[in-house]
Amino acid sequence: MVRNLYGVLLFGAGILHFVKEKAFMSIIPKSWPFRRLMVQLSGVVEVVFGAMLLLNKGTSFVKRTLPAFFIAVFPANINMAVKPSRIGGKVIPKWITWGRLPLQWVLIKGVKKI
Repeated sequence: MVRNLYGVLLFGAGILHFVKEKAFMSIIPKSWPFRRLMVQLSGVVEVVFGAMLLLNKGTSFVKRTLPAFFIAVFPANINMAVKPSRIGGKVIPKWITWGRLPLQWVLIKGVKKI
């Protein structure tokens, strides 16, 4: 069940990287180069990891590498919390952007249960 939950979440989030690319680019610090490429690559990783989990293929690889991926994208989550973020022209409430930060650690710990 946990494997499928992670699979759906990752696959869906990965697709959103392409559907809402500008929104994802907006949470990466503007001073960083290759922001669009980072969004696209992280989207591909999420789609592939999600598909692997849903198909129950390469699960041990995903379990070993997913925590590092979550840590790699954490700076964008911090930037999203520190700077006002908008999705669809609406400001995301601070309680959501700050509340998302500890969720990342919950996701990392939960990988063990996949």
